Amino acid sequence: MSRIVYVNGEFLAEADAKISVFDRGFLFADGVYEVSSVLRGKLIDNAGHIVRLHRSLAELEMAAPASDAAILAAQEALIQQNNVEEGLVYLQVTRGVADRDFAYPAADTPSTLVMFTQHKTLIDSPQAKQGIKIASIPDIRWKRRDIKTVGLLAPSMGKMQAKKAGADDAWMVEEGYVTEGTSNNAYIITQDNVLVTRHVGPEILNGITRRAVLRLAELTELRIEERSFTMEEAYAAKEAFVTSATTFVWPVIELDGQAVGDGQPGVFATKLRELYIEEALAA
Repeated sequence: MSRIVYVNGEFLAEADAKISVFDRGFLFADGVYEVSSVLRGKLIDNAGHIVRLHRSLAELEMAAPASDAAILAAQEALIQQNNVEEGLVYLQVTRGVADRDFAYPAADTPSTLVMFTQHKTLIDSPQAKQGIKIASIPDIRWKRRDIKTVGLLAPSMGKMQAKKAGADDAWMVEEGYVTEGTSNNAYIITQDNVLVTRHVGPEILNGITRRAVLRLAELTELRIEERSFTMEEAYAAKEAFVTSATTFVWPVIELDGQAVGDGQPGVFATKLRELYIEEALAA
């Protein structure tokens, strides 16, 4: 059965879904996106993703493509039509179709809205059970990472650089400090049970899952510090982990070839993952 996707108000078989070659998302990466996870056929933390979508649109002076109610209705229809019990809904908004010009087109140019689903194992993820290995790399991205744009070539290159080094993913380092992973937020837990993650600013994306996990961490004996940290601090950490909408919490068991703690998924990372999934399923 062909996957059904959404393009500008229409539900189409993926083979029939098309956008213009003059779409600015294609020509300039002039667009933003959000990814919401799906558990038991229901969207998780979707309201937070829609709020962040509006922030990204506002930062780029881009009009919303539809009302929040219309977007939610389309997301839920896609989940139903594609029989997604566990996976994700991808949503992308671009500035629309116009002759190629670096200047933005007229403000009334219709934006492009595309959505699709993917089936993906989220709860029983092997990476969550085994932990992942991280390599550190220089952060070569632009200076507005707080905007969730579709310009993802640098993170993609970083992911491949990590894989070539025998790791699963990369943590990016700028001016001596970790910013974030290629597609996730980065955390360490110190030997005295302090959870440390980068403070919010233009250097990182303020993850929706990040916010939830920091809130849940307050239910544990962890103290929380939102600040910059170095790879040297990370090497000495008791635990490390990453978060994102589709990973929830994945323990990190190795950094640049060095074991984190005892080289096994950490107790706190495992607990935070359990708390997040429990809350998501209960919502």
